[in-house]
Amino acid sequence: MTTNDSKLTKKDFTSDREVRWCPGCGDYAILATVQTLLPELGARPESTAFISGIGCSSRFPYYMDTYGFHTIHGRAPAVATGLAITRPDLDVWVVTGDGDGLSIGGNHLIHALRRNVNLKILLFNNEIYGLTKGQYSPTSPLGSVKKSTPMGSIDRPMNPVSLALGAEATFVARSIDTDRKHLSSVLEAAYNHRGAAFVEIYQNCNVFNDGAFMAIKDKDQKDHNQIRLTAGEPITFGPDGENAVVARGDGSMKIVPTEEAGDRVVIHDPNKPEPTTAFALARLSHNPTGPTPIGIFRDVDRAAYDEVSRDQVEQARVDQGEGSLEQLLGSGNVWDVVS
Repeated sequence: MTTNDSKLTKKDFTSDREVRWCPGCGDYAILATVQTLLPELGARPESTAFISGIGCSSRFPYYMDTYGFHTIHGRAPAVATGLAITRPDLDVWVVTGDGDGLSIGGNHLIHALRRNVNLKILLFNNEIYGLTKGQYSPTSPLGSVKKSTPMGSIDRPMNPVSLALGAEATFVARSIDTDRKHLSSVLEAAYNHRGAAFVEIYQNCNVFNDGAFMAIKDKDQKDHNQIRLTAGEPITFGPDGENAVVARGDGSMKIVPTEEAGDRVVIHDPNKPEPTTAFALARLSHNPTGPTPIGIFRDVDRAAYDEVSRDQVEQARVDQGEGSLEQLLGSGNVWDVVS
């Protein structure tokens, strides 16, 4: 165990377990970014916990030399909520995938976000079920031909950022697995946020869904399609900033040539109390096959769930005294059951 005054490195957050993902999987890049970033942020292994569900991404806790818990399918936010409330001294991270977090775990994710539990939630989105070998997932594009949809998916895909904003999450962002600089900046902001921080990470599955994010990752395409959100800056993109985002009369967003936008170009403000503008930005793209916003959509302050919970407990102590379990069980309408 490290001492509190020692300088930490990536090695201090790297376990001795063999990393067992498919060669070329985007999870490797995310893992390396997190292991490198945490010591730079001043995190401590003994004060950090990673909670996961089921799926390729959920092997993450094994590879971190921190506390960790590999839970059951979709339940990571629920387990992490209990930990975050009872151990406010810990930095609690949730690692989940588009299948684990948005299908069987959808309800748990929504309620962790709306309650503003003090968690950092990383959702690896590869638009496929990888661990179970290539079935379509809640984020697979309409018409996807996969093992479980041989005639094409008829399900409309979920937009994870829209979902998080709809649940009133106080921090919502999106990044890309292999863009270490961008991912690091987003994760740093999430780490420093008090409350529920949700980060969708586009993650390539090179076995079952290779190239799904080429439009925003390929060197010849990314400058044309990455809409980088920077607080206080006009939302323009393209190699020469030739495209701009403007608001329609109904509040939705659209892309027009910058020279035509004039003073209508949207100035990005992730700190707006209302998530309306952030939600409209999230709806610019349903799948990253063209211009797609990345960065921090929303970052606002609201009391975290554990803080409010502790305040209630303290108030109860002030109003009613410490009490005891014996007194509680023996008070009120008590029944004796005998055989």
